Amino acid sequence: MKNRLNLKLVSPIQIKTLFYAFSGGILFLLLGLPIPLLIGPMVGCLVAALIGFQLEGFGIISILMRTVLGVAIGTTITPGILSQIGQLGFSLLIIPLFLVVVCSVGYIYFKLMGFGSSTSYYASIPGGLVEMLLFGDKAGANVRALSLIHATRVLVIMLIVPFVVISIWNIDLTRPPGINLTQAPLQELGLMIVSGLAGWKLAATMKIPGATILGPMVLAAILSLTGMITVRPPVEFIWSAQFFIGLGVGIRYNGVTGSEVRKYILSGLGYCLLLSLISILFTISIVELLDSSPIDTLLAYLPGGQAEMAIIAIVADADVTFVISHHVLRLILVLMLVQVVARWLFK
Repeated sequence: MKNRLNLKLVSPIQIKTLFYAFSGGILFLLLGLPIPLLIGPMVGCLVAALIGFQLEGFGIISILMRTVLGVAIGTTITPGILSQIGQLGFSLLIIPLFLVVVCSVGYIYFKLMGFGSSTSYYASIPGGLVEMLLFGDKAGANVRALSLIHATRVLVIMLIVPFVVISIWNIDLTRPPGINLTQAPLQELGLMIVSGLAGWKLAATMKIPGATILGPMVLAAILSLTGMITVRPPVEFIWSAQFFIGLGVGIRYNGVTGSEVRKYILSGLGYCLLLSLISILFTISIVELLDSSPIDTLLAYLPGGQAEMAIIAIVADADVTFVISHHVLRLILVLMLVQVVARWLFK
């Protein structure tokens, strides 16, 4: 009976997926490449999928890793950060314009690439992967195309950004992003765990988008602002979150075929190029207009995944509050308006 239970807890495919992810992580560590425990597992699983190996995610473990990331973001919000709210507000006001430009360009691009109207629309929206798949499915879009295009958007941005950060700002992205577990105050460690689990459950109950990150982030921020938490989660926790989030990106290519690579992934690569150019133009304009930090602004406007961009901001020691607030607003606007615009566009 015990053996049967253990087999159900971890499937053979999950064990193989761990092997592919670990292999990628170890290779990136040996080569001294940036953010090895995020990018390595992602590339390892991607290569395995392209070869034709089956992959499988880890469900509740992946969810718990995202709560760790939410707590890590929340603990960066300190009283000193509040003095920068003015500059943050002005930059946030530009996000709606950014979304209009990105979605308009993306829609036209995918139409020119031969996709249908519904698929072009939901593929062009940078945010809310699960929601875009659900909405797109109801609208008759090609769900497999949407999944691979959005996965490619996140993956390509995650691969490129670390090398851009290193080449321009000469930041060491291999350094530990926090203190060791043995250095963390036991009481604060307990508060982090409570804020992660309770924040996730409360946000999920209230049906808040991105509950696994936003709920823990808010609770941890409250505890940080009141001085009850004074450090980030231990580096071992953040490394574990990096590993499973990277693995989660890579397994989205599970079962990909040669024709899907040629049609969907190559189209996604072209869209990533357009997105990057638009993000760079907005970054240059905002830095000139508001005199904001170039690295913070670039990370805030590159439309990668919320979790993935948060990890880069933490490791790069950027202003995590500035970066994540833009990605949260982008997600909220997308989820609020995507169906409203769809009804108008396809009536």
